[in-house]
Amino acid sequence: MSTKLPAAYFPFLNELKENNHKEWMDAHKDEYKILEKQFKQFCEDTKSQLNNFEEIERAKVFRINRDIRFSKNKNPYKTNRGAIFSRSGVQRRGSFYFQMAPGASFAGGGFFKPESADLLRIRKEFEFDADPIRSILNQKEFKSVYGGFNTESQVKTAPKGFSKDDPNIDLIKNKNFFVTHQYTDAEVLAEDFQQTLLQHFKLLLPFFDYMSEVLTTDLNGESIL
Repeated sequence: MSTKLPAAYFPFLNELKENNHKEWMDAHKDEYKILEKQFKQFCEDTKSQLNNFEEIERAKVFRINRDIRFSKNKNPYKTNRGAIFSRSGVQRRGSFYFQMAPGASFAGGGFFKPESADLLRIRKEFEFDADPIRSILNQKEFKSVYGGFNTESQVKTAPKGFSKDDPNIDLIKNKNFFVTHQYTDAEVLAEDFQQTLLQHFKLLLPFFDYMSEVLTTDLNGESIL
């Protein structure tokens, strides 16, 4: 049985966008608590169903409050609701992510801002042999849902220590290695959306398993755990 997301969260978030201040939120605190409880229930139920095909350590719902200490944008609240579903164990890398936002809902997963050692290891693997990751990214259903890596944060030419003429430079230039799929508001509120989300998450498993192998071994394939 599928759990639905609260349809009223979309107009609430739209209003919050126009009234992004503490006074408005305080006046709508009761409504927010009800909607947030329903969103968290959806995430917990999604985690439970994810555990049917993957080991999930936890579902973390991000706070609606923004950290504005070092930001020019001083709006105190996010106008989206997001949750991350973390895989269990050091040998299982990668996390699933879902965001609900008016006109900007999406799901996906991967490796966002990896540590420098992990980033170098991934790039070295792609330099050595990119056939496995290309095979995953080009798998028909995966490609139809996710397309390919988000390339917004690529370096302009080549990272230090890599040739700009490397045949796999299109992959090596990435700073992040994640994929996303956008949803319309109507899709998010559909009766079967939770099952759609789970199916899309399941498509990420070969990608996660491959990247986990890369990040837990050296270039010779020896475990570093």
